Amino acid sequence: MPTRALASIAAAFVSLVSLVAAAEPAAAPAPPPADPSKAEGRFKNIQVLKGYPADDVVPSMQFISASLGVDCDFCHVERAPEKDDKKEKGTARKMMAMTQAINKENFDNPHEVTCVSCHRGAPKPAVIPAIDTGERPHSEPAAAKTAELPAASAVLDKYLQALGGADALSKIASRTQKGKLTGFGPEPVPVDVASKAGLKRLTTVHNPHGENITAVNEHGGWLGNTGRPPRDMTSAESDGAHLDAALLYPSDVKKLFKEFEVKSVDTIDGRKATKLVAKNEDKPPAELWFDEQSGLLVRMMRYVDTPLGTNPTQVDIGDYRDADGVKVPFRWTVARPSGHFTIQIDDSRQNVPVDDASFEKPAAPPPPSPPPS
Repeated sequence: MPTRALASIAAAFVSLVSLVAAAEPAAAPAPPPADPSKAEGRFKNIQVLKGYPADDVVPSMQFISASLGVDCDFCHVERAPEKDDKKEKGTARKMMAMTQAINKENFDNPHEVTCVSCHRGAPKPAVIPAIDTGERPHSEPAAAKTAELPAASAVLDKYLQALGGADALSKIASRTQKGKLTGFGPEPVPVDVASKAGLKRLTTVHNPHGENITAVNEHGGWLGNTGRPPRDMTSAESDGAHLDAALLYPSDVKKLFKEFEVKSVDTIDGRKATKLVAKNEDKPPAELWFDEQSGLLVRMMRYVDTPLGTNPTQVDIGDYRDADGVKVPFRWTVARPSGHFTIQIDDSRQNVPVDDASFEKPAAPPPPSPPPS
């Protein structure tokens, strides 16, 4: 075949290929990688909470669990929470969207109506008024008038003095404690608490099948369980852990909040207690109750906001004992809607060496080596 003819055929073939390529749609660009800081970037099959921070997902599920009095498997398939096999999960999504719409369209407060508004700890909300049995709820006693309430600074100063005074407290640099934890099983389990001033605290619970660790330092905190890699706390979790750590070093309390306000005088266990509200901008407040006579801290309430509502945690503090010129609480009970536990200290020692490295999250273990070929 002549060279000119071959050239003509080649040119025609190139033109045909160009026309086919132009007729085919261009390949769609690859979607951007999912943002792990968002709910849909860390969890599978997120719908109602899409766009919210990933750290809000678990607290939101905890809020639903507490509001309905159910466990995770009420809505989710065990070991496959992303599946939609249970109708309860679809109902939950509808209810979440419903409460969000009610609040958006009718209230300024995004949490004015929540799951607990109707469910009150039951999977199905009551739709029929309760029968009058003759028992009426007792009204709360009226709060003391504002003029009769002490200044917040006076309450905090009295607390400091009740514990032994600023000079004595400043001499306590560290503390190690041993005791028992009750509430997570039929038998108490050993617990160790190591702490240092500056919002450092390490709690190790020695369960029969391994250790459960809660640690916090001035930068944040982490959680550990035997057989699992440690994980960083969310900002809300570390805020709560910092407040718990400050219970053992009261001078740290003032570092955690910008504003304190006395709200009322309430009754706790038959004794009057002054309620102090501690505030930070754009975060839920903490509530602290100080015994009116002794000045000691007896109760604390802290909260975690979620897209669906607010999760509460109550800590009752007691059994104060003298140690090296200062008073130390030997018992605290932590209560949440899902349950409660009590730590009772048997032995407490102060100013013993505690390595700062113990409060830092350990490195995750390397993956196992592949078997030899």
